[in-house]
Amino acid sequence: MSEPKTQPTEASVEDFLAAAEPARRREEGRILCALMQEVTGEAPVMWGPSIVGFGRYTYVNTSKKPADWPRMGFSPRKAALTLYLASTSQTEAMLTRLGPHTTSVACLYIKRLDQVDMGVLRDLCVASRDEMNRRYP
Repeated sequence: MSEPKTQPTEASVEDFLAAAEPARRREEGRILCALMQEVTGEAPVMWGPSIVGFGRYTYVNTSKKPADWPRMGFSPRKAALTLYLASTSQTEAMLTRLGPHTTSVACLYIKRLDQVDMGVLRDLCVASRDEMNRRYP
C-alpha cells in the first residue's frame, strides 16, 4: 500500500507563502500563519506542496492504516483560504459570527480574510487546538 501523499517536507513555508496567488493571499497566508503559530505554539511546516501545518497527530484512516496529519493547518488557495480545523460543540455558534465563509466535512473556506471577524477566527483556532489536545493528548 502506498504512503499518504501529504507528508511533512523540508520546503520553506516563507517561500511558499511569498509565491501565493493572487497577491492578497500572500498577506492573508502570513496572517493565518502567525495566528496558528501563536495559538498552537508550534512552528509552521509544509505538508506536501500546498498545506502549512502546525503540530502532528496520528489517526487511523478508512483503510485501517495509521496516518499522520497536522493538528491544524491552512492552504492559501487561489479560490479561497482553506483552513483545516477540528470541529467542536461550539463551532456552529462561532461560525454564525465569523462572516462570509463556506464549510465542508473538515474544511473552512474563506474568500477574503478582511471580511471575517479575526477574534472569532482566533476563537475557532483555540477551540480546535483544545479539541485536538483532548482527542489526541
